[in-house]
Amino acid sequence: MIKHIALALTLAVAPLSSFAAQFVEGKHFTVVSNKAPSSEPKLTEFYSFYCGNCFNMEKMYLADIKANLNKQVTFDSKHVDFANTEINTEVMRSLAVIQTLDNQKPLTDAMFKVIQGDNGEKHDHSAPGHKHDEPLKSRDDIKAVFAKFGVDSAQYDKIADSKETNEKLALWRTQQREFQVQSVPAFIVNDKYAINMGSIRTLGELIDLMNYLALEHK
Repeated sequence: MIKHIALALTLAVAPLSSFAAQFVEGKHFTVVSNKAPSSEPKLTEFYSFYCGNCFNMEKMYLADIKANLNKQVTFDSKHVDFANTEINTEVMRSLAVIQTLDNQKPLTDAMFKVIQGDNGEKHDHSAPGHKHDEPLKSRDDIKAVFAKFGVDSAQYDKIADSKETNEKLALWRTQQREFQVQSVPAFIVNDKYAINMGSIRTLGELIDLMNYLALEHK
């Protein structure tokens, strides 16, 4: 079962504070690797197409996060594998395929919606007694989603089964364990620092913290 987090308060757009806030290790962020930080500033989002909070992050906040990151900070997304089932691996693999294509945003939205529904109504595990049919049962079901965006079956299989995709999935799984990702969405900065989402009160504060950890925290 996908593990969810609840944001402490609904994130709301707020003016950036130019790092005026004091961010505290153990409260606002946690060190999750003994290795040195990445040589270049980076922000990595770990998420799942099965996660309702991830869908909300994608729909409501991610564009603002990307737009307000310092231009030196690169952004990347990776899919977690909590379930470790055949279909979960195929869904995970679908993100790797998306990342090779030009229309990444529409395909990402489509994968969320086919699993979650337009408003997350299909996959609300938190509802008491909630039951649902999995909308994606095989790679063929996923390929049907991609076909609507002009990606034919042969093209999908070629990318999905490539060495590069297999290596990417192996890296995602390794980093999920290394960075102790136990709930999603999770943000890891410089392959070193995990943001404590439960400590965040506004979107501005979140972006400040991301930029601070990426560029200033030593």
